[in-house]
Amino acid sequence: MTTLTRLRLIGAAALVSSAAALSAAAQTQTPAPETTPPAVKPEPAPTPPTGMKPSEPMKTPAAPSATERQSAAPAKNPMIGLNVFSSDGNKLGSVQSVDAGPDGKVRAIRLKTGGFLGFGGKLVEVPEAKFTKSGDNVQLGMTSDEVSKLPEVKNQS
Repeated sequence: MTTLTRLRLIGAAALVSSAAALSAAAQTQTPAPETTPPAVKPEPAPTPPTGMKPSEPMKTPAAPSATERQSAAPAKNPMIGLNVFSSDGNKLGSVQSVDAGPDGKVRAIRLKTGGFLGFGGKLVEVPEAKFTKSGDNVQLGMTSDEVSKLPEVKNQS
């Protein structure tokens, strides 16, 4: 037998014996002692309001239905998030907020312009006569230079 073969046999035997020792050690470990949870006091039963008999079931207020919860939250305008392009073809950003009347008609859109990689820039408002919605985009009737000259508005959304 060559020396290399003997070394391989010795290495394999050592590997097998160490694996057996590990599995034996894993089996002999004792589990951690179980702890009992602290005693929980039961909550006292609610007392019926005055004028009610104790045998009558108490009425709990009903939770609002899903439709009531949805009507309480303001609906998001579908124009928010659409890409805005100037009349000279430059992408100016996306619609940040919409100024709509009580009838739902859009009076103006607000977009952030003049920034770099999402930093800086200003929020400007474009009136309804200066834009049209076309598909998933908003096309302005103004050049990018004209938009950059618009005054900054406070974020009202």
